Amino acid sequence: MNLTQLKGQPLAVELLTRAIALQKIAPAYLFTGNSGIGRRLAALGFARLLLSGNNQQKDILNHPDLLWIQPTYLHQGKLITPEEATTKSISRKTPPQIRIEQIREIIEFLGRPPLLSPRSVVVIEDANQMTESAANALLKTLEEPGLATLILIANSNQPLLSTLVSRCQPIPFYRLSDRQMVEILTEKGYTELLNQPEILTLAQGSPGKAITLGQQLETIPPDLINQLKTPPPNLTSIFTLAQTITQELDVENQLWLIDYLQVYYWRSGQKTQIALIWEQARQFLQQYVNPRLVWECSLIELYNLWEKVSN
Repeated sequence: MNLTQLKGQPLAVELLTRAIALQKIAPAYLFTGNSGIGRRLAALGFARLLLSGNNQQKDILNHPDLLWIQPTYLHQGKLITPEEATTKSISRKTPPQIRIEQIREIIEFLGRPPLLSPRSVVVIEDANQMTESAANALLKTLEEPGLATLILIANSNQPLLSTLVSRCQPIPFYRLSDRQMVEILTEKGYTELLNQPEILTLAQGSPGKAITLGQQLETIPPDLINQLKTPPPNLTSIFTLAQTITQELDVENQLWLIDYLQVYYWRSGQKTQIALIWEQARQFLQQYVNPRLVWECSLIELYNLWEKVSN
């Protein structure tokens, strides 16, 4: 990924390319913005320039002077990435975190001089998911990184420890325009998503998020979605539908489905009351209330609302 090829983020590209051109590299950068809008691609492109200069090394992730950190789960005493958890079908009840063990790995990595480049580079994805102990352990490294540059990637709506933020040069990333969304999704071969208004609304100007949401939509049985888009014919059908949902979908997919339905009903003009029903359902699922009970109660509320409107 060439940094200048990044679309929709002219300010970020200008700030980073100017730093390279003037050789004024900050010890640490903070890339902020929603996921899927180019933060990771920019980190890859910037790391490539820092490590390889004009030599466009293809497999930059395996460069000996680059350490890439992402949140992990703790499973049976071992740290595993979300990708590994999915591959191994490991149940996850809490979000992954950047842990103090990973900060110790960074400290050890930076304790040796770079092997092939004038500096080492550390990238921390989803830095806002850092535990407090890990954040405190990272502070001293940010103050004295030595021959290294650290890049923290974080969502702007989930604040980091203020002392971490103050030690980083901010690089803001912004949601893309509708035109840029169409351009990028078409270029990447996802034109079918342009006919999915619910997906585009949920993506909030993020092509990467739109692609992920579209892939998740494919895992939900179409018949199930169609049933949830229309009023249930009777109360008996509600209990059958709730049973089907909880048998076929895990809680993560159920939460995703609630987001999708909330947007669908909002777009259809049935707004406040239905939105509140789905919001309550999400909260109950996140509080580990029995999922089948949550769906039964939510669907009964919807049924009663539809009955009231039709009468």
